[in-house]
Amino acid sequence: MASKGGKQSRSGSGIPGRKGAGEQDEEEPPLQAILVADSFDRRFFPVTKDQPRALLQLGNVAMIDYTLEFLLSTGVQEVFVFCCRMASKIKEHLLKSKWCRPNSPNTVHIITSDLYRSLGDVLRDVDAKSLVRSDFLLVYGDVVSNMDISQALLEHRQRRKLDKNISVMTMIFKEATPGHKSRCEEDDVIVAMESRSQRILHYHKTQGLKRLQFPMNIFHCGSDEFEIRHDLLDCHISVCSPQVAELFTDNFDYQTRDDFVRGILVNEEILGNQIHMHVTKDGYGVRVCNLLMYDSVSSDLMKRWVYPLTPEANFTDQEGQSCTYSRHNVYRGSGVSLGLGSQMEENVLIGCDTSIGADCCISNSVIGNKCTIGDKVTLDHAYIWNDVHIASNVVIRQSVVCDKAEVKEGVTLNKQCVLAYNVVIGPHISLPEGTVVSMHHPSEDDEEDDDEFLSDDAAVGQSSDKTKQKVFNPVEVGAEGKGYIWKAGNLDDTEEEELSQCLWGLVLNPATESESEDSEPDGADELVMHSPEMTDDEVFQLEVLGTLQRGLEENISCDNLVLEINSLKYAYNISLKEVMQILTRVVLDLPFQQHSPQLSPSRYVTLLLALMQKWAPVFKNYVKRAQDQLDCLSATEEYFLEREGYWATMVKVLMSMYDLDILEEDMILRWFSRGVTSDKSRQLRKNQGLQKFIQWLETEEEESSGEEGE
Repeated sequence: MASKGGKQSRSGSGIPGRKGAGEQDEEEPPLQAILVADSFDRRFFPVTKDQPRALLQLGNVAMIDYTLEFLLSTGVQEVFVFCCRMASKIKEHLLKSKWCRPNSPNTVHIITSDLYRSLGDVLRDVDAKSLVRSDFLLVYGDVVSNMDISQALLEHRQRRKLDKNISVMTMIFKEATPGHKSRCEEDDVIVAMESRSQRILHYHKTQGLKRLQFPMNIFHCGSDEFEIRHDLLDCHISVCSPQVAELFTDNFDYQTRDDFVRGILVNEEILGNQIHMHVTKDGYGVRVCNLLMYDSVSSDLMKRWVYPLTPEANFTDQEGQSCTYSRHNVYRGSGVSLGLGSQMEENVLIGCDTSIGADCCISNSVIGNKCTIGDKVTLDHAYIWNDVHIASNVVIRQSVVCDKAEVKEGVTLNKQCVLAYNVVIGPHISLPEGTVVSMHHPSEDDEEDDDEFLSDDAAVGQSSDKTKQKVFNPVEVGAEGKGYIWKAGNLDDTEEEELSQCLWGLVLNPATESESEDSEPDGADELVMHSPEMTDDEVFQLEVLGTLQRGLEENISCDNLVLEINSLKYAYNISLKEVMQILTRVVLDLPFQQHSPQLSPSRYVTLLLALMQKWAPVFKNYVKRAQDQLDCLSATEEYFLEREGYWATMVKVLMSMYDLDILEEDMILRWFSRGVTSDKSRQLRKNQGLQKFIQWLETEEEESSGEEGE
């Protein structure tokens, strides 16, 4: 009854104290935000049995701090933080942070309740308490972003001025090709939209499915132009009107944002509400929804893609958290000691008062505060949190080690291992890929299932007594180990669509996938569309092609092109050899891409040689060693073997590479003389022009050798 009364007061005069219709153009009220500091799932179990997800360390900073800094930079003046599980820990963290200081430029309200079970419960409470007075931002406490969303806000407000009851939400997306590491596979969506108004007509999560169905009625809504897009990353940032909270109250089956979007789109003709989208090419906006995304975002932070949110910025303004930045993206906190012969190769962040032994090799890793690391330790894509002790001769690859864990001598953590809080592993044991170890026994998961979201620390305290009664298995964790092995099945078996989810991301049930492939459309009014699948190499090649095309259009310097290609290399984890081979193929094919697939050989070689001369410094950056030259020659040969009519032009390409000092004569001769494995390669080498060029190179080599002898 109370909530209905609150609703009536809003639907009448609107904001209390608001003046008449003639003064509606008054300045906008302060921007508000709803920050949900609970994911309402168990994706990070068992890690989040000891610490709420919003407080997990990302680049040695709690995730929620990135979200709050983003909201501050956006101009939000009032933030409502909603907490449920372990609410007291989140509240304690926030009260000690800069966000709650008297001089903070925005106001943070912390609202806790044991009754929240979903985003829907939170927004129904927002409605009941009448917290929002105008348009607001809706985000989770694990969103990392540096986006400028002022344009999205402006567009949303302009639509609302035309008709305030129609556009209820603007969802923010970023352009990102399928397979990009910033895209979470679980959140991959395909969106049908009206081009002119950017109104969403159909929204569907692909979730790895190979066939998608579109209702045909979305193409009969009176619009001239439509777009179907699968190149979008959902930033999980939404601009909402106050009606969003009211609609959640009116529809108790709305539990998630996806429920809300589906409901609005299905009932649009009845309710008259619409959802729009804003697509940006700039900025960074990602939700850390699993550990693969955690790995990706951590890497992007160190590579400075989230600038100005960089490790050395200390944007949380915490004492003792400052660090220095040096080349190759190496960040060192105060009080760090580094042993003799230890190397920090690239993309490394080391927290304060951490000690590293001798002859260690560290790359693409984050190490927390007050850690001790022994001698001859290898860390690659390792995320070591605070107060961790790692003994000598340890290898850790793409794994997470939580606070106060201990890794004893001779231990190997293979990819996607997780050691939760206080776990001890070893000595001399190798954990298989995907192993998760926790001090909480998996059986506790079933025993506490009913109380999973009840706050707070009581559940943790109660579970410790049960844990003490169980025995650690030395075969699993080592002779001196402490902890229990968790399986993927323990983590979540209640998610929708029969998806078995784990810490590192979803695993599709094969039965579900095959059913989706075999199923037919339900009716003639539905359209089936196949979702494209591309490898990282294919996506990288497309990205390089786009970069070079843009380089031509905008006259980008070779140095900047190299920087962009290098960033793509790291984003898609492409080796230097593959970069050079793909670059060669892309440049050789560019005249056909830019003009026509049917270019004459003479026209093709004219266009290509101009590109070769323009981009010679780019090639030289990747073709440095003898092996690089041989790989470049092999890539060139492979390309022309598929274009027999252009074999004569290959000679001129090699001559150009030789004249530009990309290739050396002895490497060309070595390539030509080595054994071939196909008849087509033998036939290519018999080309008259190529043989004359080789003979000329041999003569040049003999003459230069003779001069050296004299």
